[in-house]
Amino acid sequence: MTPFISGQGDPQSLSREEAAAEIAELSEEIRRHDDLYYVEAAPEIADSAYDSLFRRLQALEAAHPDLLAADSPTQRVGADPRESLPNVEHAVPMLSLDSAHGIEAVRRFDERLRKTLEGEEIRYVVEPKLDGASLELVYVNGVLDRAVTRGNGRVGEGVTENARTIPSVPLRLRQDDLAVPSFLSVRCEAIMYLGDFENLNQWRLEAGEAPYQNPRNATSGALRQLDSRVTATRPLTVLAYDVLAVEGTSFATDFEGLAALKAWGLLTPERIRLVDSVEEIAEYHSRFEADRETLDYEIDGVVVKLDALEPRERLGSTSHHPRWAIAFKFEPRKEVTRIDRIFVSVGRTGVLTPVALLRPVEVGGVTVSRASLHNREELERKDVREGDLVRVQRAGDVIPQVVERIDEEGRERGATFAMPRACPSCGTEPVEKGPFTVCPNHFACRAQLKGRITHFGSRGALDIEGLGSETAALLVDEGLVAELADLFDLKEANLVPLEGFAEVSARKLVQAIDERRTVELSRFLVGLGIPEVGAAVASDLAAHFRGIDAFREASPEALEEIHGVGPRMSAAIRSFLDEPRVSGALDRLIARGFEFGVPERAVEATGGVAGRTIVLTGALEAFSRGELKERLAALGARVTGSVSARTDYLVVGANPGSKLAKAEALGVEVLTEAELLERFAVELGTTG
Repeated sequence: MTPFISGQGDPQSLSREEAAAEIAELSEEIRRHDDLYYVEAAPEIADSAYDSLFRRLQALEAAHPDLLAADSPTQRVGADPRESLPNVEHAVPMLSLDSAHGIEAVRRFDERLRKTLEGEEIRYVVEPKLDGASLELVYVNGVLDRAVTRGNGRVGEGVTENARTIPSVPLRLRQDDLAVPSFLSVRCEAIMYLGDFENLNQWRLEAGEAPYQNPRNATSGALRQLDSRVTATRPLTVLAYDVLAVEGTSFATDFEGLAALKAWGLLTPERIRLVDSVEEIAEYHSRFEADRETLDYEIDGVVVKLDALEPRERLGSTSHHPRWAIAFKFEPRKEVTRIDRIFVSVGRTGVLTPVALLRPVEVGGVTVSRASLHNREELERKDVREGDLVRVQRAGDVIPQVVERIDEEGRERGATFAMPRACPSCGTEPVEKGPFTVCPNHFACRAQLKGRITHFGSRGALDIEGLGSETAALLVDEGLVAELADLFDLKEANLVPLEGFAEVSARKLVQAIDERRTVELSRFLVGLGIPEVGAAVASDLAAHFRGIDAFREASPEALEEIHGVGPRMSAAIRSFLDEPRVSGALDRLIARGFEFGVPERAVEATGGVAGRTIVLTGALEAFSRGELKERLAALGARVTGSVSARTDYLVVGANPGSKLAKAEALGVEVLTEAELLERFAVELGTTG
């Protein structure tokens, strides 16, 4: 190929048209070389030649700043620091995967799919399960629009400026071999290759900074930097492995989608295969596990996904994971060490957990010095004691745990460990609930309170900015907060003397707390940390009872009227609410002047949107897509990202893309935005 030669004239002397033409040509050439270097691993030119092209582009953009584009290769250097990362909703929920820890579990997964899809061809895509940080990349008309961390699966942190600095993230999709879609949401994994990780740690040591513990932590921290210029210095690589949503094209299989991602210039994981049987899955898993120690990246298993996309729609998902995929995990890495001491930790929910303090040992590249012994019954079953030699593993290559005791002939063992008769944090007598030992002093026990404050202020609950775990611990340790109600009595003067606070930060925290006196009831219920009550159940409870008093007074029978609440859950809720210390703490908290909002639900009437499954596509006019989705969801509709046979309505705007064709093929009713607003005018508030 003939080497590209950039212009040599003074950038200041070029007309705007001349500069624009050279900038476009230079940008395209640099993108091509970036792709060759970072994606294809086949560079064509020397670094010095590349640097010359890059400097020329920088000079042209500096001389003509109005020609600087968001997707210019020069924008990978990072931007000025932000005060915080924004919350951004995913185009499609990023669910976790169900796990299999042996071939029999994979076989059962395969049997379930074959039984459900009887008579249909079953093929699987198998790929490495990368151990990094999940990331959604969204492209609009081929240009990177946003990047979002996984967060809680539905809402993550916007890290677009940080993602722009990562060389393997295309700022503009390649369209040499395949036209780019109007909208594309891709699930990726950001990782740090082990060699790069070691070099980074060596650099940190030489700079007098503490090294990172493992590549995953280093990757996650780099992605979530407030200063994207810091991210630009981190050796991150992003690999794309799943098309979450696409408009303007369509695929019949996952394998086709992966091929498209590669054609558009995204880096994909290596060794992706198509297989037809459990035996082939087992062989693939075994080969990867055998190579695990020689790989330059961390994996903790392989992913098995149904290849055909239409049957995936029919199989659907639980609230946590898709039914058409599974993670086939590797055996955890294990090492031998000795227990020096056993102590009891008190968690946010009051569970007393025995924890082993270990002589430090490296397990899978991470130094482990403590491991959970889980609960009273597990401790008795394993019969581990202080001084015992034990085998330790990292469950899922993450959580350290004691697997078993190793016999030592002739060595005298320590005394059998017994759970304490008083909570180590507050002195309250614990109670036994099944295998667990629990402190019932939920809202006043200092150890629980720190966790409860953190949970109360978390994004899924009241979303109080600045009320993280360190601040929660500080407030409790300094005696400023003895129960949740005390949060709403805090004054700026209380906070200013504390370490890490100044007048501005104190004022912001007090204001953030005060603003949450007006809050959705469902968020408040999540924040209380009621046993068995997560976000979905809290939303149903709020919609049903519509007030905190009605909820607190509900009988077990009334609770069980709600879909998904059975006898066990209702008993757990009532037990929590009836505990005198909990009841008193709630009285004092609610007395701080809350106003609880409850979204208006649609009346259960024929033709209403409640219970309907609706998909939106194309550019809308009266509402943004997010606004209409929120309004429909508040009325009880289920708004999803893809069309299936279970879809009730496809609502189309301008340039609807492939979803329209799929809806027509499946016989799904298609409505324009105007038709939707007219049909449900009363519910949507669009009359008149």
